[in-house]
Order: sequence, then C-alpha cells, then structure tokens
Amino acid sequence: MTSPPAPHRVRRFVRHNGLGLFFLTGFLLALVGQAVAGHAEFNNQLTAEGMAPLSFGAYVSSSDFAVDVTENWQSEYLQFFLYIFATVWLLQRGSPESKELDKAGTESDKDQMVGEHAKEDSPRWAAATDWRGVVYSRSLGLVMGGIFLLSWLTQSVTGVAAYNEQQLRQLQAPTTWGAYLTSADFWSRSLQNWQSELLAVASMAVFAIYLRQRGSPESKPVGAAHGATGVEG
Repeated sequence: MTSPPAPHRVRRFVRHNGLGLFFLTGFLLALVGQAVAGHAEFNNQLTAEGMAPLSFGAYVSSSDFAVDVTENWQSEYLQFFLYIFATVWLLQRGSPESKELDKAGTESDKDQMVGEHAKEDSPRWAAATDWRGVVYSRSLGLVMGGIFLLSWLTQSVTGVAAYNEQQLRQLQAPTTWGAYLTSADFWSRSLQNWQSELLAVASMAVFAIYLRQRGSPESKPVGAAHGATGVEG
C-alpha cells in the first residue's frame, strides 16, 4: 500500500492534533513573552536599587523567573486535578460540564468498559482486573495531581531562593525553606492563583447552563433546554 505524500501526512497530522498544537503554540509564545517582559521589569527593579542589570540568559535561568512560571503551572494543574475528581461525585443541573444527574459516582464496570466488559480496541490495562486496572482507571487524576504537587514543590524551592535574593539585596537575613513554606509570600503566590482558577471553573460550569457556543463540545446544543444536563453540542 502506497503511503500518502508528505504534505498530505502533515495536513492530516495538523488536523488530527489541531487543538493540542494550538494551545501548545500559544503556551510557548506566552512563555517567551513572559520571559521578555519579566526580564525588562526585573532589570528596571535592579536599576532602581542601584544594581547592575542581568542578561536575558541569566534571567531565564534565575529563581525569579522560575518561581513566576511554576506558581502559574501548579494552580492550573490543581484546577484540573480538583475538577477531574469532583465531577465524579458532584453534579450541576443543566451544565454540560456535569454528568447526568443519575450517574454520580464511579459508575459500573459495564458503563466504563473495564474488566470483562472491555472492548477489543480498549486500552490493554482497561481489561486488567488487578492493580493495573485500578491505577489506569484513575490515571488521569493521579497524573494531574502529581504534576500539581511537583510544580508546587518547585515553586517553593525557587520561591525561597528568589525571596532570599530579595532579602539579601535589602540587607536582611535569609530564611529557611521550612520557614518559607509558612510565610505570607509563599501563600500569597499560591492563593492568588488558586482563587482565579476556581472562579473560572465555577463560572464555566454555571454559565454553560444558560449560554451557548454553537459547535463547541464545551456547550450544549443551542436548542437544548436549560435543564438538560451532561449534554454536549
């Protein structure tokens, strides 16, 4: 069988992966923009304090840049982690972000196509009845939670380094990592991101009850009743 020409394969790849490619490209552009803007802001602060500015390379490898990046990452993955697990049990009448009102919980093996109910094209671990099936059936939430914890840990490590740099510039004593974990700086960085992510999720769940976006799977069909739950367009 002859393989399709390279341009066709590229177009097919882009079409089949358009959503991921779009957001990955946006992420990289935003990260570069954050690095450029953050470098300028950081050097303005150093200049105001009578210190020599940093090169761009030194800034993007610094704890100041790392803590700004990771504090956003951990809040995003916290959002996904909580949303994935909360929607197993919690419902929102009329929202496409919720399951149907009679499907709260982990659902039956038949509904989830696991164990003896797995199909021929099901993932191999979905058919397993030992620990592999248990882990795989919760793998999305576990990975999201794991990334959140790693990002939060990284934020704490880079955060204390950035905090101590600022303390030394102001001729004040640095702090330990343990003390930083209970500091206002650490919790302010964390909570200011958490509250915005949780508000965004709540807004999406509630707004989608009454508002529509034609053609989007995140919205109900335009003509669906406001009370229709777990229905996607």
